[in-house]
Amino acid sequence: MSSSMSQIDQVTSLHKNNELQLLCFRLEKGKDLYAVNVFKIREVIKYSGSLTIVSHEPNSMVEGLIAIREMTIPLIDMRKWFFYDSKQRHKDLQAYSIKREKGEDDIVMICEFSRWTIGVRIYEADRILNKKWTEIEQSSGVGGSGQNGKLVSRTRYFDGRLVQVVDIEKMLTDVFPWIEKEKEEEMQKVSQIQATKRVLLADDSPSVLKTMQTILNRIGVVHYDFVNGRKLLDYVFAPTTDLSKIGLIITDLEMPEASGFEVIKQIKSNPITSHIPIVVNSSMSGSSNEDMARGLNADEFISKSNPVQIEEAIQKLMLP
Repeated sequence: MSSSMSQIDQVTSLHKNNELQLLCFRLEKGKDLYAVNVFKIREVIKYSGSLTIVSHEPNSMVEGLIAIREMTIPLIDMRKWFFYDSKQRHKDLQAYSIKREKGEDDIVMICEFSRWTIGVRIYEADRILNKKWTEIEQSSGVGGSGQNGKLVSRTRYFDGRLVQVVDIEKMLTDVFPWIEKEKEEEMQKVSQIQATKRVLLADDSPSVLKTMQTILNRIGVVHYDFVNGRKLLDYVFAPTTDLSKIGLIITDLEMPEASGFEVIKQIKSNPITSHIPIVVNSSMSGSSNEDMARGLNADEFISKSNPVQIEEAIQKLMLP
C-alpha cells in the first residue's frame, strides 16, 4: 500500500467527485471496525524490528521508537489512546495495549499528516471502502464528537455494519500535548485586526473547531462556525444571508456531507459568491491537495490551525 503519484492522483480525483477512500481496521480480533482516510496513510506494514523504549511511564501511549527505512518514528498504540481520558492524564494504560500472540509481528499504519509521520499500532488492517462524503454521517455527541471526541464520523461497511472514523489529529495532540503548547506560543505572535466583515469556518473535528475559535477570537474577527461543508454551503446560499458581510471562508478538506473541495467548487463557480476568498486549513500532507484546491480557485492553503498563517491570510484577503 505504498503511496505513489498514481495513488495521489486517484485520491485527488476522488475529491473532485466528493468521494473518499477509507482504510478499515480493527483494534481487537473480530471487534468493532474503525477507519482513517487513506490519504493520511503512507503504508501498512508488519513490523518485527526493534523498539527503542523512550518512556517507562504506565500512562504513556507511545510504545517507543521504531526504525523504518532510515527514519525513526514514534509508535503509538491506538487502543491505549481509546482508553485515555484527558481528565485522568496519569491513568495506567498498560492493560489496554493491543494483544498479539507471542511471536506475531506488529501491524503498523505509517501515517503522514500535519507535517508529522507516526506509526500507529492496530490489530489488523481490513479493506478499503470507497464512499461519497454524503454517505458519511457525523458522530453523535457535542459538536459531532463521539467517544470523548476520538470519533468524528461514521459510515457503513459493505455488509451494513457500522464503521467509525477516527479523529487522528486529536490522537496526535493527546499523545503529544506540547504540540498545543507550541500553538499557544504562536498565538502570542498574532495581533488584533479591525475587520468589518465576518469569517465563515467549517471543520468536522470538535478539537480543531475549538482551536480555530480561540485563534479567531484572539485576532478579533467575528466568525460563524459550521461542523461540515454542507452546513456552511446551506448558510451561504440561504436567501436570508447577506453575502456582502462575508469576508472570508476557512474550510477543512475532509468533512461529512460535503468536503472542502465541494465547498470551494460551489462557492467559486457561482457568480454571486465567487468573489469570497477561501482559505484551506488542512492536515492532509502533499502538494497534490494544495494544487487541487488552488486549481478550484482556493486563495490560500495553510497547515492545520497555524495562528500566524491564519492572521496573515486574513490580513491579505479580508482587509482593504
